Amino acid sequence: MAERVAPAEEHGGDEPPAAVPEPEVAREWLSTMMLIRRFEERAGEMYAKAKIGGFLHLSIGEEATIVGSARALRDEDYLISTYRSHGHAIVRGTPPENVMAELFGRVDGCSRGRGGSMHMFDLQRRFMGGYGIVGGNLPIAAGFGLAADYLGSEAATLCTFGDGASNQGTFGETMNLAALWHLPVVFLVTNNQFGMGTALERHSAVTDLRVKGEGFGVPGVRCDGMDVLDTYSVVSEALRVAREDRRPMLVEAVTYRFRGHSMADPEEYRTKEQVEQWRLRDPIDQFALRLREAGAIGADEARRLDADAIARVDAAVAFADASPLPEPDSLYDDVYVLGDQVRGWYSVDTTHPESGAPEPGEGR
Repeated sequence: MAERVAPAEEHGGDEPPAAVPEPEVAREWLSTMMLIRRFEERAGEMYAKAKIGGFLHLSIGEEATIVGSARALRDEDYLISTYRSHGHAIVRGTPPENVMAELFGRVDGCSRGRGGSMHMFDLQRRFMGGYGIVGGNLPIAAGFGLAADYLGSEAATLCTFGDGASNQGTFGETMNLAALWHLPVVFLVTNNQFGMGTALERHSAVTDLRVKGEGFGVPGVRCDGMDVLDTYSVVSEALRVAREDRRPMLVEAVTYRFRGHSMADPEEYRTKEQVEQWRLRDPIDQFALRLREAGAIGADEARRLDADAIARVDAAVAFADASPLPEPDSLYDDVYVLGDQVRGWYSVDTTHPESGAPEPGEGR
């Protein structure tokens, strides 16, 4: 799989490479990519030290896809992600301190310690969450698009999902409704070559993922997900079409994750040599080199930005460690139904000795 890199003609034809943005913008993109990388590395360390529980999915290697696509959004646009969502929260503006506190399960987390790694959420910044169910975020994204139509809003939605999710039933159902109802949604499939530990050609009969929506009326394009500039250019145009023409679009970002599917992944399905070949196209190193060649940053500026990212992550870990755990009394906060309000199994404490099962015919 290491040789599967999108050729230039697949995401730009004979067009010249995307132009480097203004120096201030370019530095912000690079520093955000570095912050996400250093955050993810430290999150992995904290998981190994049992500071983080549950599952942990890192996006190391996918920073160009995350930053390039998110920087194409307007502030009023919506972004919904997957369980690999730390970088999406950060790129939308959620402070890394609050993201790390969420990983630690602390009250100062962006979901008050209740979401953990897979369920980040920041309504203020219109980051509508990580989502733990593969493909489960797709219909929700369509809902955001439908809401924008009802409200007469120009807000568009960017929905990211993995290559494995393109095989889920929700994919076809959502593509059909998005096209039928002309919803302003861009569906970004992050093709990192593997659905968990299963290579793309072993889990999808169609490996050209950009065409998988065409049978439902959703045209597709491809970008180089290892190139932040190409990703930004392609997603920007897709968002324009979705917003102005009210046509949903499917974008395939060809990228690669340098770490396992999750921290529990032994990575027996690929070789170290394959990973190292993709590391030669490290999106951060390549973008920094491009900026130096364009004169947008000085020779030592990348090292300074990286040092700043490390310091910010150090502060995020300290903040998370100092944040308190939720009080036990808050366990039932935000639970929709308790007690006798609604008759149903979920409203009964079946673990209490005085809470017997309902009698036959009670209908609870």
